[in-house]
Amino acid sequence: MNSEQIVSQLENKIQECLQGVQQQLDSSFNRIEAFLDQLVLAPNPPVPQNTVNFVLPTIQISQPLISTLGNQVIQEIKPLINITIQKSIQQQQQLQQQQKIVQPIINNQFYQKPFTYKLLQDKSIKYNEECFAIAINKNNSIILAGCNSQIKVFEFKQEQLKQTQILSEHSDYVSTLNFMKKQNQFISGSGNGQIIIWSMNQNSQWVCQQKLNDHSLYIKCLVINNNEDVMISGSNDKTIKFWQKQQQQFVCSQTISDHTNDVQGLSLNDLQNRVISCGSDNLILIIERSSQDQKWNVIQKISVEIQGRRLCFISDNVFTFQPKCKEQMHVYEMSSTNKQYSKTKEIDVKSGYFGCNAWFPQQYIKQKCLIVNKNGYNVNLIRQNQNGDFITQQSIYFGHNSIFGQMSEDGEYLMTWDSKSYEIQIRKYHQE
Repeated sequence: MNSEQIVSQLENKIQECLQGVQQQLDSSFNRIEAFLDQLVLAPNPPVPQNTVNFVLPTIQISQPLISTLGNQVIQEIKPLINITIQKSIQQQQQLQQQQKIVQPIINNQFYQKPFTYKLLQDKSIKYNEECFAIAINKNNSIILAGCNSQIKVFEFKQEQLKQTQILSEHSDYVSTLNFMKKQNQFISGSGNGQIIIWSMNQNSQWVCQQKLNDHSLYIKCLVINNNEDVMISGSNDKTIKFWQKQQQQFVCSQTISDHTNDVQGLSLNDLQNRVISCGSDNLILIIERSSQDQKWNVIQKISVEIQGRRLCFISDNVFTFQPKCKEQMHVYEMSSTNKQYSKTKEIDVKSGYFGCNAWFPQQYIKQKCLIVNKNGYNVNLIRQNQNGDFITQQSIYFGHNSIFGQMSEDGEYLMTWDSKSYEIQIRKYHQE
């Protein structure tokens, strides 16, 4: 089914719903009218003379008067509601028509024109320290790099990196870095299981705000929800922990222990009610938040032949999964009947090596319909076309397995560190 058919179906269902509401409204008004017509008013009960010294004058309202007032209210309100419903239908139709017009433009811009990420040769920075994590803030102005147990902070201006601060609160390798988008904060995880929340002070310096020590081993993956009040972490201690923000502090609110080995990857869907995880136990977990008690529950376990370390949601019903250094990336889709996910496609990708490091999370860049998928010696850039198919557009070969990095949220920059060049390298999106 193509995008136009999906939009058309949605439009028809919306119209059906709105028309149903109008029919129910008409029926309700008819019932009100019938009720008023049958209404019989009871006489006022007598007031005992010994309870009050005087009686206020009362206004006698007859049944015909109530009926007349009710009819007037109905006649005045009903047209207004009908007009509102008709306007909603018209606005929805206009919106759908606009989407039909805009969609081909988006398709032409992102689906049909080829692209490459070109290395900015004179912008690289030599770093002989191992760099296991890189993060880019929302406006591409600050870059973080986890270098051994330190976090190096860089200003990114005119495509130049300038180091501005070194953070040394961690005592073990920094393995995850995540910027927040609404606040001047970021989160780091390390090899001893510690998580630190950092905030920017009035002097534009990053300071440690809170340390979390509930995990006992390596933090391998971490995601934050859109409201930035829930954080989810996965660790070598085989657990997934959910952290809730309470009075400006994060506390562990729940632990999922269904994995029997290291937790390697996490992803949170757009609706923010479902999490997927993969681990060294050859399992993918589908975890859903209950609408009743807000608890997270494992609703599906998918056994895979080869363990994977990267996965991400493409939409609420579709996610991708990379088996360990396999030269195919798997696509999973949710069935509309039983609401279970199953593998539906395999996409050819490059690897070149049969061992994989855990970090460098898989990303989906919505603005460019682009999947960033590190695999073996390569970083594969995979585009989703207008038919929903995934095609590898570019594979960047690094000549070594140890590659760590991140793409900016707008898809303009890809920043990496690898143990062959020992450089933080910057690649920029170029549409051909």
